Amino acid sequence: MTELVTVYLSLGSNMGNRQENLDKALKILSERMQVGKISSIYDTEAVGPIVQPHFLNMACEVKTRMTPDGLLTMVKGLETKMGRKGRTGEPRIIDVDILLYGDTVVKSKDLEIPHPKMTERQFVMVPLAEIAPDAVHPVLKKTIKELNQAIKETQGVMKL
Repeated sequence: MTELVTVYLSLGSNMGNRQENLDKALKILSERMQVGKISSIYDTEAVGPIVQPHFLNMACEVKTRMTPDGLLTMVKGLETKMGRKGRTGEPRIIDVDILLYGDTVVKSKDLEIPHPKMTERQFVMVPLAEIAPDAVHPVLKKTIKELNQAIKETQGVMKL
């Protein structure tokens, strides 16, 4: 049997009842894996060229035996089950990203771990640093706390 791997996920919602959407996503995750630490929730400005409502964002730690590809399939299924439509960069009911999967590095057509843009985004790094400040980025070899402190640009991330 495969060992349990500690994984960090980012969750976001900017459509409908954002808090309920995050709660529902966490409930679905907890039915499929062991949910550990959960960050505070942050109200954040949407990033990108499309003007859209603010997001509620958070990070959570999970322990799973799923492979990275299996986990990707599961989180994409969760998004679909919750009614996510549209593409990246558009408003969405729920968005779940795999940030870190143990110290594994994956680079395929469908999946990149560590998440390629995580270190540029305060809405990812602030909640992640809250629950995993000492986790080490397996490519950059710096802690999440160090990487979060290195983000210079303020991006409108407010703790609820």
